[in-house]
Amino acid sequence: MLRLGERVIVFDGGFGSELERRGLSGIPEDLNVTNPEEIKAIHRDYSCADVITANSFGLNRIKYHGAFSLEEVAFAAIENARAANKPVFFDIGPTGAMLEPLGTLSFEEAYSAFKEIAEITKDKVDGYIVETFSDLYELKACIVALRECTDKPVFATATFDRTGRTLTGSTPEIVVNTLEGLGASAVGVNCSLGPKELLPVVERILNCAALPVIVQPNRGLPVLEGGRTVYKLGIDEFDEYIEKMIDMGVSAVGGCCGTTPEFIRRISRFSGREVRRPKVSPKTVINSATSLCEIENVKICGERLNPTGKKALKEALLAENYDYLVDEAIKQQDAGADLLDVNAGLPQLDEPAVMPKIIKKIQEYCDLPLQIDSSDPRAIEAGVRAYNGIPLINSVNGEDRVMEKIFPIAKKYGAVVLGLAMDENGVPKTAGERVAIAKKIIAKAEEYGIPRRKIMIDTLVVTASAEQKLVGETLKALEEVSSLGVKTALGVSNVSFGLPNRPLLNRTFLSMAMTRGLNMPILNPLDGEMTGAVKAFGVLSGYDENSEDYIESYKDYTPAAAVSSVKRAEEKSAESLYDCVKLGLKGRAGELTERELVDKPPMKVVDEILIRALGEVGELYESGKMFLPQLISSAEAAKAAFEVIGRHMPKDAPKKGRVVLATVKGDVHDIGKNIVKVVLESYGYEVTDLGKDVAPERVVEAYERVRPVAVGLSALMTTTVKSMEETIKALKEAGCEAKIFVGGAVLNAETAEKIGADCYTRDALEMAKKLDELFAKQ
Repeated sequence: MLRLGERVIVFDGGFGSELERRGLSGIPEDLNVTNPEEIKAIHRDYSCADVITANSFGLNRIKYHGAFSLEEVAFAAIENARAANKPVFFDIGPTGAMLEPLGTLSFEEAYSAFKEIAEITKDKVDGYIVETFSDLYELKACIVALRECTDKPVFATATFDRTGRTLTGSTPEIVVNTLEGLGASAVGVNCSLGPKELLPVVERILNCAALPVIVQPNRGLPVLEGGRTVYKLGIDEFDEYIEKMIDMGVSAVGGCCGTTPEFIRRISRFSGREVRRPKVSPKTVINSATSLCEIENVKICGERLNPTGKKALKEALLAENYDYLVDEAIKQQDAGADLLDVNAGLPQLDEPAVMPKIIKKIQEYCDLPLQIDSSDPRAIEAGVRAYNGIPLINSVNGEDRVMEKIFPIAKKYGAVVLGLAMDENGVPKTAGERVAIAKKIIAKAEEYGIPRRKIMIDTLVVTASAEQKLVGETLKALEEVSSLGVKTALGVSNVSFGLPNRPLLNRTFLSMAMTRGLNMPILNPLDGEMTGAVKAFGVLSGYDENSEDYIESYKDYTPAAAVSSVKRAEEKSAESLYDCVKLGLKGRAGELTERELVDKPPMKVVDEILIRALGEVGELYESGKMFLPQLISSAEAAKAAFEVIGRHMPKDAPKKGRVVLATVKGDVHDIGKNIVKVVLESYGYEVTDLGKDVAPERVVEAYERVRPVAVGLSALMTTTVKSMEETIKALKEAGCEAKIFVGGAVLNAETAEKIGADCYTRDALEMAKKLDELFAKQ
């Protein structure tokens, strides 16, 4: 019996690398059917572990292209794993495709593929290990699918690089908060790096995870020798770091790439050891894929994406002009909002259909967490499901029928839920009545398994012009609710309706509310005096330690600058092509490029605007201030601009030379390669573009047919660097005399050299310049 969280559990080790070590080739999952005895032998060799993982990592209808049905392979994998006479967990890996907006796979398509596997296996295994995911959105699709089918244990792990983020920019804290919200049984990290390099990530996970933590490191960092991936970390050192992790409080351990039965046999000595770790006190946290908002002290919720009283926003929603919403979101983010309220509540709209579209669009360009705001439970569920991360739901109230519809949604998707201190009788007059409703909401939420840290209460602002005496009741209720162990919220600007100089009243009421325990004011963050009041409160209440945030915000303050900054915030928009590319607003890129071309030649626009903008984006990405989704959005915007540039380039200009470009086999992302194509064409090269997911033999055929001066290969995912290496090897075996260039987010000069490339370039401009140097020598 597995005593998860009480006693250390040991999982088995690397399987793919073990197949390679034993000379078993082909599709790994097919070997369950074609070579069952060899697969059983590996499982038996891992019988020293407490849990055996089925040989099923790539078994889903999107990734698996073998000779057998999913059912046949799944059942064979489980039967083979049973040969070790230990509990069997079904292994589920990613689909190998990128989800929207990074790729073409939709959330629902990924969910459906995982749901299919869950339905096939749910009655035949003891649990699931969901591993090696680098995209939080795909990980969510998998956990949601499993939890709809089974209550068996689900251990979920992600992969992190040296920066402490996943490929798509999620931190350990973001991954943990999302997985715990979605109902995982244990959370952690696998693959990625060796045990020594993973220690900082493991420490961060342990510091925030309430659930048991699982770690399955690689056998150190691999090196390339003779075209093969080799792991050199010894058993003693691996064992040493595993013991350190257990001493830190890790509950389950195992091995990933490169580890063998000997490694697991050594660490099996930890099986059954008592798990000792400090108790973690979870907080009220929401997150997007790349940004986490801990609702402690005071956090600003931007209100400008709610159409109430906003004519332009209403018109944009009705016209499906979502670029307007994106622009408003970015303005609020730049003005200091910590999260954004999103509302599509117009009678003319099909809100359940519109809400997911808005959320996906905003999350494509703005990384702030969102509050999903609707009175329609269908719209809330559609929005929460489409959301990448853990959102805040606005809202429920004290009516039983409302809570019975919303709380199951919040529980299923791990959302924090905002409760309004009102019921079917409206807003109570007294603080005591509002507190009583708040207690009812809290009690009902707990019946659904929603803890207090996942609950916020809005004690409701009344208008001072109509009910002046009740303003004090709101504040009194706020203070009492704050003592109940939940966080609080208020729509601050409601207090001033019908009175002159509304900003003065709003600002004063906000300050009063913060002293009574307000955690989340919902306000216009472009109002510098309101956000300024929050920053000043941070200093005076002590949570802005050493006044660091306040000083950073006001170090250049003058009264005139304050006035102009508010005006700039209101007017800020991607009015320049440079900003458009930097912000990734591809919808406006073409229009702004045409504007620039009125008085600038095409190459001047390329060199002075597009290349500079992409250069800054690249620097932000390298420094960890921008992440893959934003990088790809910027690349898409640049691509749209380059397409316009291409139409304006002279058609009869002499060509410098021929270049073949391809995104390698297994990699379906080609935005970077597409930009390289347009830049090279702008610089006078004739480009043959083979597209994406290109097999080595197709690249060789194109080389022999075109005879280019250079071949450019692109890869986005770490899993396809091996494919790039195979393509380079095939080219050289074919006698390739062209220079082989490589690039992509997962590459660097060292890796390029190891896989046999002639040259690594970090961006399109660098490749163009190096090609010019090459061309000049010919």
